[in-house]
Amino acid sequence: MEKSLTPYRVIYGDTDQMGVAYYANYLRWFEMGRTELLRQIGLPYISIEEKGLRFPVIEVSCRYFRPARYDEAIIIETNLTSLGRASLSFHYKIYRKEDESRIASGWTKHACVDGEGHITRIPLDLEASLKAALFPTTRADADKPYC
Repeated sequence: MEKSLTPYRVIYGDTDQMGVAYYANYLRWFEMGRTELLRQIGLPYISIEEKGLRFPVIEVSCRYFRPARYDEAIIIETNLTSLGRASLSFHYKIYRKEDESRIASGWTKHACVDGEGHITRIPLDLEASLKAALFPTTRADADKPYC
């Protein structure tokens, strides 16, 4: 069971005219957390690509609780929560480092595809590494946002 905690500081380019992080940037932050989790378990995404595989996002959900603002330090908490034969899901919590107040939470679901974009089974060597990193959830929680 692995959990990744990725620190990030909101840059000016992340914000909109109101001085808060633009909503789509949260999906970029999810990607940062996911990339770091994979690296942490010994599967940097480039190594997956070198096997001729990709994990494109096929579903995404993000719930916003309060805004992230310019120059705030945030933490992106990422967990791998489900693993199928040709799919995997990650859950995320984004919170302020200073007071640990929740900013957003969400999840992404990914397919495993080959170089031509065809859905393919996750190879056994990758599956073993991913299985070891699975964060326990109940079956009832598998498709719910991780709040």
